[in-house]
Amino acid sequence: MCGIAGLIHKGKSSSVGSEMTAMLQALKHRGPDSTGYAVYGNPTKGDYIMRLKVAEAEDMEKGRGIHQVIADRITEVEAILKEHGAKVKSKDAPREYSLRYVISHDGDTGEMAEHIEETDGVEILSMGNGLELIKDLGDATVVSEAYGLNDFQGTHAIGHTRMATESDVDIKSAHPYWAFPYNDVSVVHNGQITNYWIMRREMERKGHRFMSNCDSELLAVYTAHNLANGVSLEDSLRQSIEEIDGVFTYLVATKDQLGMAKDTMAAKPLVLYESDDLIAMASEEVAIRAILPEEIDTYDPYDEEVRVWQA
Repeated sequence: MCGIAGLIHKGKSSSVGSEMTAMLQALKHRGPDSTGYAVYGNPTKGDYIMRLKVAEAEDMEKGRGIHQVIADRITEVEAILKEHGAKVKSKDAPREYSLRYVISHDGDTGEMAEHIEETDGVEILSMGNGLELIKDLGDATVVSEAYGLNDFQGTHAIGHTRMATESDVDIKSAHPYWAFPYNDVSVVHNGQITNYWIMRREMERKGHRFMSNCDSELLAVYTAHNLANGVSLEDSLRQSIEEIDGVFTYLVATKDQLGMAKDTMAAKPLVLYESDDLIAMASEEVAIRAILPEEIDTYDPYDEEVRVWQA
């Protein structure tokens, strides 16, 4: 059992970091192992924001040598950025193993990202213009405080609380997922994909990279592949119901859209609230009530329902 949540403001920015924290904290009982955010801010033209990890949280308990290992990995990453002509405009390290770079780059960003991930122990969590993807162990309050998310202003966000059932309790297996070659895509998912390995091999044959064995990552790769090939988000969501087997409800965000899809059996819950300027959805209504305590009407999307909203 996991919890998913999403919200989008139409035509304005808001405190989506603190709003998503409140929603995910309300879903803590559905997944206490890790918490993840994909938040979309107000991008500066030409800038990329890269979030990456250079070690797992559990690695920090492996003795004093890990600190030098991390320092060496960071040095190698920055040498690769320089080699590809990227200019580092700012750098932060919310945690020793988790970094945020703002860079400018005019070359092949995908090739540069692949080169960075050739560094042992390094994984890019996201690289986009508006997207920032943050995930770590612990509940929403712990992660939000560590990464300063309560101050984040933006238009939309999705989030996830994870209960590890089929893979390890680590950052690599936490949601949301991001994928090449569509920079600003992120996905959170609740359910199980039964044709995961068939679909994964199909995506791998098309040249896509997977960083985990979590079936949810397939949805991010699948969506990124479709968007990069000119398929609209709504058509990709509808197509997924035909091509992906299993029970699932998932949310997808891009630089300016938020979408949802439920499979044919609709066994995984989602509650939705929609007004003229805000759409909020979550696995349980209690998460929506965390940001909208007043009297509101909500509804449960039907089986095979697909919706897409514009920021």
